[in-house]
Amino acid sequence: MVVGGSGVDTVVRVDSLPVPLADSVGVGPIREWPGHTGGNVALGCRALGLNATLIDYIGDDWPGRQVREQLASGGVNFEPLISPAGTRRAVNLVDPAGRRMSFYDARDPGELRMPRDFYLPHLRRARHIHLSIMNFARFLYDDIEALGVPVSTDLHDWDGLADHQKEFALRSDLVFLSAAGAGERIASVMREILRDGRAQAVVATAGAGGSYLLSRDGGSTPRPVPAVVPPAPVVDSNGAGDAYVCGFLYGQLSGRDLEESARLGAVAGAHACTGEGSTALIGPEELLSSAVV
Repeated sequence: MVVGGSGVDTVVRVDSLPVPLADSVGVGPIREWPGHTGGNVALGCRALGLNATLIDYIGDDWPGRQVREQLASGGVNFEPLISPAGTRRAVNLVDPAGRRMSFYDARDPGELRMPRDFYLPHLRRARHIHLSIMNFARFLYDDIEALGVPVSTDLHDWDGLADHQKEFALRSDLVFLSAAGAGERIASVMREILRDGRAQAVVATAGAGGSYLLSRDGGSTPRPVPAVVPPAPVVDSNGAGDAYVCGFLYGQLSGRDLEESARLGAVAGAHACTGEGSTALIGPEELLSSAVV
C-alpha cells in the first residue's frame, strides 16, 4: 500500500543543464506524464505482480483525471480523496543524457489531513506500507505502529537537517534517500537514521554511481551496491529512484535478503531510465533474470 505522492509531470527536453538564461528557448515536444513518486511506486510494484493500493488527495481537475486513468490502466487500486488545492504538478527539465532538474509544486495546504475512518481500513489490509513524504502522511504513523505493519519511505534529496523529512526518517522501518542531498555527509546521515530511529536498513541511491546499503547488523560503513548498465539507451531518469524502491520492496516481500533486494532495486532503476516519464516498468521475470550474478 502506498500513501500520497501522485501528480502529473510536465517534461521539457533541453540541450543542457543548467538552462542558459534567455527570454525564449526552443525545445522539443513537451510531454506530460501522470505519476510522481507515490504513483510511480504503486505502478512499479503492480508491474512486478504485487497487489498495489494507493490512497491520496488529488483535485477534481484535468490533471487528476490523468492520474486516475494512468493508475487504472496500470492495475493499481486507487482510492482518492478530493483536495480543494487541486492535483500536484511538477515541471522537469531533462537533458540529452537523461539527467533532470525538477520544479515541484507542493500545493497541499498545511492543515490537510486524511480522515481516520478513510485510511484505517486500508492500513489493516496492508502487508507493507510505503509513505510518500506528504505532510498529511506523517499523521498515519501512530496507527501504522499500533497495527505492527512494516513501513518504508523515500526522503529523496534530504540533507539530513531539514525538519520536514525528519519524522519520516526516524519512524520508518526501511528508509530510502538520494545521496545527492547530503553529499559527502551521506554516510553520517545514514548512521544517524539508524542510531536515532527505528529503521532496520537505510539505502542511499547515487544514480550511475550505484547505491549504498547500511543495516543494523552490517557494521557502521555503508556497503556499496554497483549500478546496473541500462539494457537500452538512457532516455529519462524521471522515476528511476521510484523504480529502485519497487525492485527493493519486491525483494523484501518475496523473502530475499537486503543485498539481493538492493541488486533488484538497481536493475529496476536502470530499466526505468530507458523510457520516457516513468513508462519503462520492469516485470518480475526480466527483473529476476537481469539480477543474476
